[in-house]
Amino acid sequence: MKHILYIFILTVTFVSCQDSKKVLFEENFDDESLNMSNWNYQLGNGCPEICSWGNNERQFYTKENVSLRNGKLVITATKDSLGYKSGRITTQDKFEFQYGTVEVKAKLPKGYGIWPAIWMLGSNIDAVGWPTSGEIDIMEYVGKSPHEIHTTLHTPDSHGKSVNTKITTIETIEDGFHVYKCHWNSEKIEFFIDDTLVYTFSPENKNEKVWPFNQPFYIILNLAVGGNFGGPDVDDTIFPQEFIIDYVRVYDY
Repeated sequence: MKHILYIFILTVTFVSCQDSKKVLFEENFDDESLNMSNWNYQLGNGCPEICSWGNNERQFYTKENVSLRNGKLVITATKDSLGYKSGRITTQDKFEFQYGTVEVKAKLPKGYGIWPAIWMLGSNIDAVGWPTSGEIDIMEYVGKSPHEIHTTLHTPDSHGKSVNTKITTIETIEDGFHVYKCHWNSEKIEFFIDDTLVYTFSPENKNEKVWPFNQPFYIILNLAVGGNFGGPDVDDTIFPQEFIIDYVRVYDY
């Protein structure tokens, strides 16, 4: 009797969670100039509506301080005889979304007085103002406090108090690129650094004073100088400083 050996080869394909998500927005900064279908420049010092951007910041925002280099966005803070200059861009009125995952890969600037941020504001801010609009701070870093990343939610209830916040200390955060991520749904907002969960905001009573996060938001990337949070003192010897963003992605969750 002959014995026949059958060999079956089973191929298993693993699909990551990220691959199964729907991409709502993706910006890799591969063009020669900023994609104005996705972004707006915010220019000046906020005057006359919100002078010094409401935080006594020292910088004047210009287009020239925002550039693309080797497939990355570079926001540069500079100092000259006229003062400090930097850059700020937003997706307001071009890409706004309600619920999803925001992921930004970035390299921080360094030095006393520097204040880079990855954050979001409610799309109704022009109608209702701040803090009624709500604010989601995915990443804030102030050079006067090395190695610390601030994650904060601003709501009408916490106006001026920053009670919904977490400071995460990472000794190597200034070295190379890191991924800052936010998961946001109708129940909670979770924040991650390099895929490590660092803070969860999930109030039990989601009334309008503590949960203005039931509406579309837009993304902001900027590099401030000085101000109530970043300053008030600034080390003028550190300039220029660069806030470098590799990519910005938003998934359906």
